[in-house]
Parts: sequence; C-alpha cells; structure tokens
Amino acid sequence: MPATDESPVFTLHKEIDVDAPIERTFASLLEQLGPRNETPDGTPLPMVLEARVGGRWYRELGGDAGHLWAWVQSYRPPTLLEFHGPLFMSNGSVNTVQYRLAEADGGTHITLTHAVNGHVPAEMKAGMDAGWQHMLAVAKSLAEGG
Repeated sequence: MPATDESPVFTLHKEIDVDAPIERTFASLLEQLGPRNETPDGTPLPMVLEARVGGRWYRELGGDAGHLWAWVQSYRPPTLLEFHGPLFMSNGSVNTVQYRLAEADGGTHITLTHAVNGHVPAEMKAGMDAGWQHMLAVAKSLAEGG
C-alpha cells in the first residue's frame, strides 16, 4: 500500500556512491552521525553515538539534559548499522533507520532506509528527505577526504 498522509507507514529510501574504501566510509558515517552531525543548513547538531549493539544515539545538552534519538539495533562494521527509536519525533511513531554498505566499483555503495510506523506530518516528510540526503552527502565528503 503506498504511503499517504493518512497511512500509518512511511518509508524513505536513499542511495549514494562513495569513492572511498568501505572501512573508511563506515568510519566516516559514524563520525557524521556523532560529533560531525549538522542540519541541512550547516548548523552544528553534534550527537553521541555509542557504536555497539544496544548503544544509544542521542543529543547531549549538558547537565544530564538531552534528546534520545534511538538505540543501536544492529552493528556489523563495516556493512550494517541499524537504529530503532523515536528519532526527532515527539509523536507516537516508531522509527527504524538502516544503513547498508557494500563494496562497489573500487568504492562503497550506501543504501539508507528509514521506515516509520505512525503518523508523520507532511511538512516533516519533506524535511526528512532533505535531512537524510544531507547526512549522506556529509558522510561521503568525510570519507572522500573533504
């Protein structure tokens, strides 16, 4: 069933090729998801990523304040990283984000899938598309030496 504003399921799919070895690409992805995270307009949004199964992905604001985005559900460097949690949503939705990396043509191919079970407002969907595209572009730049 295709997703609509009324559908309780929404899936976003992105792919990108990186001109770097898979190990360096995976390390760059972890860096981008952690301390080098930023919004699409370039505003720093550093996160903490505990890169292990059951680890947290969260925004640390100091003084025990912050925002839990997700837990690491699957961690198999350098080919798989999967999160499960609320992400940036404060509504009753459940999110799964999966990064799959594969060696391809002397570099790395990244496939990103973000699945949401729950209501996603239309304006948030547009922001999600731009946000994930930007995050992939930054990871690519870091891996390629940018």
